[in-house]
Amino acid sequence: MTETKTYPAPKENPETTPFWEAARDHKLLIKRCNSCGEAHYFPRSICPFCFSDDTVWEESAGTGEIYTFSIMRKAKPGPYAVGYVTLAEGPSVLTNFVDCDFDALRIGQPVKVVFKETEGAPIPFFTPA
Repeated sequence: MTETKTYPAPKENPETTPFWEAARDHKLLIKRCNSCGEAHYFPRSICPFCFSDDTVWEESAGTGEIYTFSIMRKAKPGPYAVGYVTLAEGPSVLTNFVDCDFDALRIGQPVKVVFKETEGAPIPFFTPA
């Protein structure tokens, strides 16, 4: 499937700047808490598990599996597929699925991160591995 969509540039803020800088190098970052050891996503400075502010950036392998998904079959901007991916490191990521046959997507299917260019930092999406 040929991707012809354009994507708006992400909004950066001081808390997420390292995430978007890594995305420019096509690297997916997650946060890990030094207090409880849990990995979490979306990027934020407070651990959602123990509320510690002792968190660090960690590069994700960029792989995981589809937890759930839905295909939106409508006129522009569709069709498109959205869902959750459980990363190899544990956190779940809300994402779009791209560069694939949406009808071939399956729960539990291995996926990998891909980055789509914008006028700002590239945005991470997922495609079947």
